[in-house]
Amino acid sequence: MSPVRRFLVRVLPLLLSALLAGCGAPAPRDGAERDIREAVADWSRTPPEALAGIPLEGWAYEVSAVRRDGAAATARAELRYRLSGYDAAAAGSAREVRLTRDGGRWQVTGDRAAPGALPQLWDQGPVTVVRGAHALVLGVGQEAGTLSAIAAEADRAVPAASAAWPGPWAGRAVVLVPGSLERMAELLGRPAAEYRGMGAVTTGRVGAAPAPADRVVVNPQGWGQLSPSGRGVILTHEVTHVATRAATTATTPLWLSEGFADWAGYRGTQVTPEQAAPALARAVRRGEVPGALPGAEDFAFGGDPEALARAYEGAWLVCRLIAGRWGEAALVDLYGRAGREPWPVAVRGALAVDPDALTKDWREALRAEFR
Repeated sequence: MSPVRRFLVRVLPLLLSALLAGCGAPAPRDGAERDIREAVADWSRTPPEALAGIPLEGWAYEVSAVRRDGAAATARAELRYRLSGYDAAAAGSAREVRLTRDGGRWQVTGDRAAPGALPQLWDQGPVTVVRGAHALVLGVGQEAGTLSAIAAEADRAVPAASAAWPGPWAGRAVVLVPGSLERMAELLGRPAAEYRGMGAVTTGRVGAAPAPADRVVVNPQGWGQLSPSGRGVILTHEVTHVATRAATTATTPLWLSEGFADWAGYRGTQVTPEQAAPALARAVRRGEVPGALPGAEDFAFGGDPEALARAYEGAWLVCRLIAGRWGEAALVDLYGRAGREPWPVAVRGALAVDPDALTKDWREALRAEFR
């Protein structure tokens, strides 16, 4: 055997062993890291006393990384919890836990959202809890009377959403009320300007999987500018998003999701298209009848507010047309099909017309409504 070959035979197994050890096996933890992890586990066995009024269950911190700097340390962890009676599965939150060593023992001294992660409502201050018959309202920096009024509105919105959407859903909602527009934007991780003038928005995943973090988040600034009837429409709209979440997928047209939620909000009211769709009415009377149903790009915030208003109004009027001509059951059927079938197939299956015919009928209805 040549010297080169003997070298390779001896060295390659050692290199391979080292590579496998570095890639597959976790690095051993020293005693300090184990103590830090144990300190976080002990501290997090029960929720903080300040959160005692929130119906939390399954509260746990799972540490993923530890960084130590002398007598101080930081642990990166995933907080998992459920709101008892409201969340079907655990909600998650990336956290950064700070610790110091005192007398040979590690003690937790702070807990906050990890860099780049969204904060929890309680990161913004003491939480006030108001329970309704169908809703749980959590507020920071709000008077109890304000939160009670929102809870009462939510208790009306949940049955209204259930009446519009007979499909299965939990029949309850969680409403978060931060102290300001800016605080709302922090919770959602978006610029405050995107929510200015809005009464509320909904968070959550789409699809069949449980959406434990589905929350209605109220903009206190925009909410205060709404009329009583407007508040009812807005909250029913947002709760309808919660109700339809499991049936909403990436294939569901955005106009159908938003239009259906508006249709649920206006359903049972005496609001007319002239009152609820002023921007679209002005456009039609100028001869600017939309050539197509609203696209996803038409719902983008931060652009022309008139164009955004026309998109929402047009989406509502499509759903209103479908419910009036084919029936409410057909509209619900279309929504369900659109989440699991290609759009042309969904339209033909639910309405027995093709998408072009639906668009044509909608455009003609706009002309007739806004002559």
